[in-house]
Amino acid sequence: MAGGLVALLDDIAALAKLAAASVDDIGTAAGRASAKAAGVVIDDTAVTPRYVRGFTAARELPIIRRIALGSLRNKVVFILPALLLLSQFLPWLLTPILMAGGTYLAFEGAEKLYELLTDHASVQADSPAATQGAEVEKTMVAGAIRTDFILSAEIMVIALNEVADEALASRTLILAVVAVAITALVYGVVALIVKMDDIGLYMADKGRGALAATGRILVRAMPKVLALLSTVGIVAMLWVGGHILLVGLEELGWAAPYEAVHGAQEALLGVSGIGGFLGWLTNTLASALVGVLVGAVIVTALHVVPRRTKDAAGH
Repeated sequence: MAGGLVALLDDIAALAKLAAASVDDIGTAAGRASAKAAGVVIDDTAVTPRYVRGFTAARELPIIRRIALGSLRNKVVFILPALLLLSQFLPWLLTPILMAGGTYLAFEGAEKLYELLTDHASVQADSPAATQGAEVEKTMVAGAIRTDFILSAEIMVIALNEVADEALASRTLILAVVAVAITALVYGVVALIVKMDDIGLYMADKGRGALAATGRILVRAMPKVLALLSTVGIVAMLWVGGHILLVGLEELGWAAPYEAVHGAQEALLGVSGIGGFLGWLTNTLASALVGVLVGAVIVTALHVVPRRTKDAAGH
């Protein structure tokens, strides 16, 4: 009996070690997959704060919470099962799907540039949301969740590409970890960003000396930070979208564009001290240029041509 109990305990210990190793492997793979999706994560983090601009301070965190729950639902309920089925039965479809998302990101980034350069941004976007009625909050949340669906799909596909060789069960766990971790990271950071001015006001009112001075600096700085984030969001859309398209073309058999970019990047890596940065910058700028070009074609087709046709008809 004692020998049987010892053997059982040995088996349990072996299973525990195996489970612990599996957890470590899943955590490592999830971290690797999340890192590859970092560009889209930056995009998501930079884009989201604009959806709460104009709302009262009391509504900012509830709105972010609703968007975060919608984002998690997008990833876990819709995107994750669909990607697992595709990766299991139609893996060749993942690259075209990823490229379709990259095209959308390029279009959205180019559209924002077009609005900035031509002053065609919507009037509603410039009006305080709090003065537009309760329905505006529902509309803005729905719009944010729709945009998030594209970004979440990009994040999950990129993550899936990193763990495509794993078993189905491991893939499922890894992508579930990525979904929860990235959603928590993105919307935690977004919540901190949009409430930073309130934190600054509290510090300025309640604190003394350096604490109060820091609070005043935060209050003055946050409008500039939000404006910078808006610009970063546009750049990230173009950069990530263009990079996805370049890599996708290579995977589909047209390697020349990305090989040219990669060759230029490699040529700069040997520059002493800053070679790594110059190589990264070259790849980033080339990807952003591709994003601008692809996005500009779509913006021209959807906005410029119809606008000119309408103007010509009006005359």
